[in-house]
Amino acid sequence: MTFQVESGDVGQRLDRFLTERMPETSRARIQEWIRTGRVVIGDAEAKASGKLKGGEVVSVEPAPAKPLKAVAENIPLDILYEDDDLVAVNKPAGMVVHAGAGRSDGTLVNALLYHFGKLSSVGGELRPGIVHRLDRFTSGVILAAKKDAAHQSLARQFQTRKVRKTYWALVQGDPAKHADRGRRVQVDGVPWTRLEMPIARDSRARVRMAARREGRKAQTDFRVLRRSDRFSFVELRIATGRTHQIRVHMSVIGHPVVGDRLYGAARLPGGVDALGRFYLHAREIRFQQPSSGEPLTVTAALGNDFTKLTHNLGL
Repeated sequence: MTFQVESGDVGQRLDRFLTERMPETSRARIQEWIRTGRVVIGDAEAKASGKLKGGEVVSVEPAPAKPLKAVAENIPLDILYEDDDLVAVNKPAGMVVHAGAGRSDGTLVNALLYHFGKLSSVGGELRPGIVHRLDRFTSGVILAAKKDAAHQSLARQFQTRKVRKTYWALVQGDPAKHADRGRRVQVDGVPWTRLEMPIARDSRARVRMAARREGRKAQTDFRVLRRSDRFSFVELRIATGRTHQIRVHMSVIGHPVVGDRLYGAARLPGGVDALGRFYLHAREIRFQQPSSGEPLTVTAALGNDFTKLTHNLGL
């Protein structure tokens, strides 16, 4: 594959230039090709950080993706619930759910394989047992299926919106003051604010999602549980599971999740330690046990880091 560097590309990094022209390929993978000599400018090997001068011809020899297969690792897990069909775990912030984008170890899947040996095969060798996901820096309850039939049952429940997911978050400001951005609804006899904004990939930054008219339907309900002068402790429920849904919706109404710099969160006041994460926690999940159909509710306690910051922010 060859690409001509135009005048408008002068000064741009090589890896960014190629990412824009090969949108289906991750920047991390392009950087790996550059490191291994699969990208040349003219007749010379290139550097990812090299700046383009204009007029060059960039040649790329793509390499097939390395097959990934999850392997067991002895990583501690906080197991909240287990039966013959599934397991529920309190995932810590910072743990990736499954391998991908250059990350193949230290994941939740690696830990699950060590503790349970065999998981559902529906998700393939890279994502065995994984029915749904949480962002890397979101903590809280996540389900994994042990058997294929259980995986399929849980997947249907998610698809038909029979699973109820409740989150807790620390957000900037007081979102109750902007309830007019949504509509008031009653959920189990309690007033909530409902946000209904479609979500799609941000057209200018692929790592972000955005509220866009042409996006997929997304619904988030929220209510403020506690507030201080500058922050609020919020409970949220989502009827859809779009990528970064809560983070996008709260940012759009001007109240980003604390620590979420990708979606506009400000730095915390001096002396308050953010501990390198954003503060969103999957508090509870309600679903039907796959074999019996009995209702199950699994709850995950907040981690010490979340509790500490809540206290430091006066909540």
